[in-house]
Amino acid sequence: MKRNSLSSFHVSLWLLFVMLQAVESAKGKYAHMLFNELFEDYSNALRPVEDTDKVLNVTLQITLSQIKDMDERNQILTAYLWIRQSWYDAYLKWDKDKYDGLDSIRIPSNLVWRPDIVLYNKADDDFSEPVNTNVVLRYDGKITWDAPAITKSSCVVDVSYFPFDSQQCNLTFGSWTYNGNQVDIINSLDSGDLSDFVEDVEWEIHGMPAVKNVITYGCCSEPYPDVTFTLILKRKSSFYIFNLLLPCILISFLAPLGFYLPADSGEKVSLGVTVLLALTVFQLMVAEIMPPSENVPLIGKYYIATMTMITASTALTIIIMNVHHCGSEAKPVPQWARVVILDYMSKIFFVYDVGENCTSPQREKEQEQRLEGGDMCQEGDREGRSLLSNRNGVSDLKEKRNGNLNKSCGVHGENVRENVNCCSCYKMLIKNIEYIANCVRDHKANRAKGIEWKKVAKVMDRFFMWIFFIMVFFMSVLVIGKAA
Repeated sequence: MKRNSLSSFHVSLWLLFVMLQAVESAKGKYAHMLFNELFEDYSNALRPVEDTDKVLNVTLQITLSQIKDMDERNQILTAYLWIRQSWYDAYLKWDKDKYDGLDSIRIPSNLVWRPDIVLYNKADDDFSEPVNTNVVLRYDGKITWDAPAITKSSCVVDVSYFPFDSQQCNLTFGSWTYNGNQVDIINSLDSGDLSDFVEDVEWEIHGMPAVKNVITYGCCSEPYPDVTFTLILKRKSSFYIFNLLLPCILISFLAPLGFYLPADSGEKVSLGVTVLLALTVFQLMVAEIMPPSENVPLIGKYYIATMTMITASTALTIIIMNVHHCGSEAKPVPQWARVVILDYMSKIFFVYDVGENCTSPQREKEQEQRLEGGDMCQEGDREGRSLLSNRNGVSDLKEKRNGNLNKSCGVHGENVRENVNCCSCYKMLIKNIEYIANCVRDHKANRAKGIEWKKVAKVMDRFFMWIFFIMVFFMSVLVIGKAA
């Protein structure tokens, strides 16, 4: 019983397979018959309308599959498109009931008439024919032609806000020889189809609206319709931020630090020149990408502003170093600079004399004065040291010594020769002390003058350091703010 059921099942499968083969053979037979009858007297050279005054409507649909390249320098957009065109051919119709319900066939596209719709703003050197794919022919005469195409179109690129820019590239399709009274183009959709778009690593697609235009050219009086698809692109700026913008910002913050370097290090000017050369390399990289247009990109403006700032900082550094190395031969610090720079600005920017700090500057001054007073102790007695601390000390000491000498000489008149020798020794000693005191006072004055000029240079360094830090910060915020 079980064996009989299995054998009947096998027979049923064999009969089903035979019937399917018979149906396929019948459809293939009718397809050949239909093809021979349709194209017996058919010509693909003429527009397929029964009335030559009638307009042939062609429905156009564009599907964007991929953006292959955006060449900003040459202003060329390379895209991979699927172009679908459909129209009705009045001479390719049949009754499907006569052909066993056969309602459509697929034949090579070069056998039927095709509209000569081309990309108007094509920027490709290759003028080859469209891809010869098959068309789908329906029994009511409707022909659908799907053809892939890699198009290179001209695109007006605006790089004013690079790398935070958006671009709009037009793809204009229209008939090359037929006017609007012969072939009319109809939009299948209000925009291009983006359902099968492959995400691009550099660009985001924000839409592809389609607009039909009817233009009358100067050469002809007939209207020529076209359909323009506007591809709205937004650049993904992460790559350029991490490879061009962020290194520039970090390098820019090194420029103000040149003012913080000690003047005796000998590296202040070298740092500015090195930073300037580094920014020049980045500027050349941007120039190779961008087209040679009058619109300077945003990142290029940032580079130029930063390079100008670094050039100014290097020039100021050279001037400040000259101020720092003013010695005893230089003129004293002017009174206005003493008041503005040494009295006020030094407190604002926390600049103190050598050996001072913000907690105990007065104690350090007193210690330095004690050390200087100890040196003078070796040149005279206790009374002389106290008198040398002011401008009239030497003269007071001289008058006092002279009085004592005169008094001594008057009391001991019998030892005149000895007193004369004693007075001469005292006078020579006073003269030597006076000479030493003048040298010390001149040395202190020259040293104080040099220290004052060094302090002026240091205050100017701190002032310009903060000024340039603020400039770099605001420029960086302004550029990064464009990304929002």
